[in-house]
Amino acid sequence: MFAQHLPGKSLRWLAIAATAIALPVLAATALKTDAAKSKVTITFKQMNVPVDAQFKKFTAAINYDAAKPENSKANVDIDTTSFDLGDPAYNAEVQKKEWFNTAQFPKATFVSTQIKTGAAGKLDVTGKLTIKGKSSDVSFPLTVKKEGNAQVFEGTLPIKRLTYGIGDGEWKDTSIVADEVTIKFRVVAAP
Repeated sequence: MFAQHLPGKSLRWLAIAATAIALPVLAATALKTDAAKSKVTITFKQMNVPVDAQFKKFTAAINYDAAKPENSKANVDIDTTSFDLGDPAYNAEVQKKEWFNTAQFPKATFVSTQIKTGAAGKLDVTGKLTIKGKSSDVSFPLTVKKEGNAQVFEGTLPIKRLTYGIGDGEWKDTSIVADEVTIKFRVVAAP
């Protein structure tokens, strides 16, 4: 009905303007994550000894534009019930309320709010990280490289576990389990 009242020239300009606005969004390519080649790991210190663990299940929705990284977006969901310390008893312990409280918070999420060209050929990524119902703004450098027709996204994100309530009660004591945690990821994705 609205279009009937516009002269032909105005309607053409409206169509051109709508296309121009939509083009930057269309330039980013949706990528499918290769779960077998991708991983999310963490490193923390327990009694000053480094401990490595892995999240076995996660999904990443990535729309990537290599020519204009600012058009890119990423959304990652991590299944906290898949946290693996390499021992069934430890794995059961971290599912409890004091740690990840997986009964109430079965996933952690990262949603990018800005991706831009950074130093040394890397991208600077900013976004919101939510773990155990607590969110904070985070930033980290991201390396992107090509492997065949896939894009490989690698990065390291240092966090403080107490910011997210990981290790409540007696586990708030950072002399046993350090507050500093390093999240490392390698995501392989292709169109």
